[in-house]
Amino acid sequence: MAKTPRSIFEEVGNAPKVTAAPGGIDAKGRGARNSIRNWLMVIFALVALIIAVGGMTRLTDSGLSITEWNPVSGAIPPLSDAHWASEFALYQQTDEFKLQNSQMTIEEFKTIYWWEWGHRQLGRTIGLVWALGFAYFALRKQIPTGWTKRLFLIGVLIGCQGAIGWWMVHSGLQEGMLDVASYRLATHLGMAFVIFGFIGWYVFLLGRSEADLLQARRAGEPKLFGMSTGLMHFAFLQILLGALVAGIDAGRAFPTWPLMGDGFFPPDPFTLSPIWRNFFEDAGLVQFMHRMAGYLLFIYGIVVWRRASKSGNAKTRFAFNAVLAVMLLQVTLGIVTALYSAPVHLAITHQIGAVLLWVLILRARYLSRYPLAQSIRGAAA
Repeated sequence: MAKTPRSIFEEVGNAPKVTAAPGGIDAKGRGARNSIRNWLMVIFALVALIIAVGGMTRLTDSGLSITEWNPVSGAIPPLSDAHWASEFALYQQTDEFKLQNSQMTIEEFKTIYWWEWGHRQLGRTIGLVWALGFAYFALRKQIPTGWTKRLFLIGVLIGCQGAIGWWMVHSGLQEGMLDVASYRLATHLGMAFVIFGFIGWYVFLLGRSEADLLQARRAGEPKLFGMSTGLMHFAFLQILLGALVAGIDAGRAFPTWPLMGDGFFPPDPFTLSPIWRNFFEDAGLVQFMHRMAGYLLFIYGIVVWRRASKSGNAKTRFAFNAVLAVMLLQVTLGIVTALYSAPVHLAITHQIGAVLLWVLILRARYLSRYPLAQSIRGAAA
């Protein structure tokens, strides 16, 4: 029997109402976002610490004190005089000892050994914290939808970093080498900042629900996001150049500013052969590149800051204000460090400043894409 069509004006009556459950977008596959975020923040802090310890390891010329790579047994330091004598004997076979530190005593050796051992131990700790955390959340099926590959990527990068670290140290153990190869040092430091950047970005994303991020992105500022992405890449290049400076102690070569010695250009910048070696091994040219990139980065930072000052979001504007303030601090620190021939305390402060600047750039970039909600008063400020 055919049904009679219902009029559009007909009363529905007491039919039950269907309402959307709040948080529907996040209900499926939400996982343990807060717990995973806290876990990543622990790794984030450890990576920041290992960057600082790595800087001190380089500045104290400690990187070649351990001449073997033993990922497991190397976690145990020398526990007896015989063991210390054995480690010292291995170091005495290096050209760094023979040509530069031949008067070093075993007590002095212990100082540089502890810096390198601590650096490696932190690396092991980071890998262990990642592995235990990832296994825990994966086995309990608490990883949010779409996040398994992201979190696994962090572990892959950490593993690669360990291999890069030994590749770097191995270069310094070759005949005629007194330090590690500067380009390998730059690769090692660059990877640390890549890991640091990914973890920071993930921490920012996990701090808000997927629904909140989806809505916030609609209010994002694509042009500002693009400019801040460029600023991030430029800052990364400057970090690599800074590693080249540290790798050959180029920061101590020209304690003058704004000139390099008596001129704008360093004297005889292309004396090494083949010519490409000068861009990695000539102290004057390497420091010159770092200086010029620093000036250009600061100028571009001002351009991005001016664009951000037009943002309608007060929190986004504040984030870019912080970037510019620390960038100015870094420029000042760089100049002072060069003028005083890069003493350890200034050089490590300059490197820690780079870590802080990197985090602030990531934060500002994040807010340009996913601005935080604000009151009408904040929008009018």
